[in-house]
Amino acid sequence: MSRAKPSEREQPVTLVRALTVRDGLMIVIGSVIGSGIFLVPGLIAMQLGSLRAVLGVWVCGAVLSVCGALSLAEMGSMFPGAGGLYIYLRRAYGRGVAFLYGWGLLTMIQTGSIATLGAGFGLYLSRITTLSAGQQKAAAAGVVLLLTALNLLGLSAAKRFQNVSTAAKIGGLILFGALLFWRGHAATLASSWHVATNWANLLPFGVAMIAVLWAFEGWHVVSFTAGEFKDPARDLPASLIGGTVVVGAIYILLNLAYYGVLGSMQIRGTDSAAASATVAAFGSGATRFVSVLILVSILGATNGMILTGPRVYYAMAREGDFLPAFGKLDRVFHAPSLAIVVQGVWAVALIQMGTFQQLLTHVVFTAWIFYGLAVGGVMILRRRFPDLARPFRTPGYPVTPVLFVLAAGALVLSTFASQPSNALAGVGLILLGIPAYFVFAFRQQPKVQLGAVREEETGK
Repeated sequence: MSRAKPSEREQPVTLVRALTVRDGLMIVIGSVIGSGIFLVPGLIAMQLGSLRAVLGVWVCGAVLSVCGALSLAEMGSMFPGAGGLYIYLRRAYGRGVAFLYGWGLLTMIQTGSIATLGAGFGLYLSRITTLSAGQQKAAAAGVVLLLTALNLLGLSAAKRFQNVSTAAKIGGLILFGALLFWRGHAATLASSWHVATNWANLLPFGVAMIAVLWAFEGWHVVSFTAGEFKDPARDLPASLIGGTVVVGAIYILLNLAYYGVLGSMQIRGTDSAAASATVAAFGSGATRFVSVLILVSILGATNGMILTGPRVYYAMAREGDFLPAFGKLDRVFHAPSLAIVVQGVWAVALIQMGTFQQLLTHVVFTAWIFYGLAVGGVMILRRRFPDLARPFRTPGYPVTPVLFVLAAGALVLSTFASQPSNALAGVGLILLGIPAYFVFAFRQQPKVQLGAVREEETGK
C-alpha cells in the first residue's frame, strides 16, 4: 500500500529562483542611482578645484566600489542563498556580528534609507506641484506603502517594476547627459580642467571621497536576493560587477556633462548641479524635467531597497537568529510577507517622526564597518576554508579586498575624527541590538529551517 502524498499546504514553501543577470543588473543600478549624482557634485567641487581632481575622485570611488563588488562576488558564489552580507558575516565572524548588522539594517540603515528616499520623493514632487509639508509627508508615505504592497505580490511583480523603472532611469539619464553635451562647450571643460588644485592637502580629497562613496551606496544589496537567482554562482557576481561598472560610467559621464555647461566656479556650492546645469543650458522652465527624472530615479531606488531588505530578515529567521515568523513565505506569492510589511510600516513611521534624518546620518556610516568586515571575510575564509568551492574567485587577490578594507577603515576613522559625537551615537544605536541578540542566542535553532538555508546556499 503506497503512502499518501502530503497535501499542498504541508509542502514547504521556498523562494522562487527567477532572477537573471539582467534583473540583477537592474537591482544594482536602480538601487544605487537615487538622487546623489544630482546633488553631490556641488559639494565635491567645493573641495576640489579642477575637473581633473573631480574625475579622479569619482574614478577612485568607482574602482573601490568595484573592488568591493569583486570581493563580495566570491562570497556570493560560495554562499548563494538569501541574506547576502548577513550570511557572509555569519560565516566569517559568527552570529553576533551578523546579528548586529541585520539589526542595524532593520532598525535604521535599510528602513532609514527607504524613508529618506520617500521623503525625497515628496520634496521633488512639490517642485512639480505645490504641496504643504504635511502633503509631502503623505506623498512620501504613500509611495513607500504602494511599493511595499507591490512587493507583497511576489518577486515577479517587484522585479518587473524594478526593470521598467531602472530602464526609464537609464534612458532619462542618457538623454539628459546628451542634451547637456549638446549645449555644453569644450572650452568650458578645458577651463575647468586647468583650475589650480592643492594636491598636497589630502583632507579635501577625503571629504570628496566620502561624498562619492555615499553616491555609490547600495551596490551590495543585490546580494540579499542571491537565493532567488536562477544560477546564483554565475549571475550574482555578474550583477554585482557589471552593475557597479555601469553606475561608475554614468556618474563620470554626467560629471563631464555638468562641467561642460557650468564650469567649476559655477558648480561650487550649488545644491543641485543637475538643476543648475539645466537652467544654464535651457532656462528655468526645463527644471521640471530634472524633477521628473529625479522622481523616476527615486522610485527605482526605493523599490530596490524594499525588495532586497526583507531577504536579510528572512535569512536571519531561517538561521534561528530572529523571530520565526519572519522566516515564513506566502504560499501564493513566495514572498517574506511579514518582513516586507514590518519594514514598510517602520519606514513610514520614520517619515512621520521627521527626526530620522539625524539618526540615519549617525547610523549609515556604521554600515561601512560591516562592508569592510564582509570584504575582509574573503581573506578569512580563504585561510580558514581553503578547499571550499569558489565558483568565482576575486581577481587581483589579495590586493582587491585589501584596497576596499583600507578605504572602508579610512572612511570610518575619518568620521570618528571629524564627528566623534555622531560616530559614537551611530555605534551606540547599533549596540542596542546586543540585548536582542542574547534573547535569540539562547533559543534553539530549528533544524529543519537551518537545513533549508544550507540547501539554498548550495543552490540545490
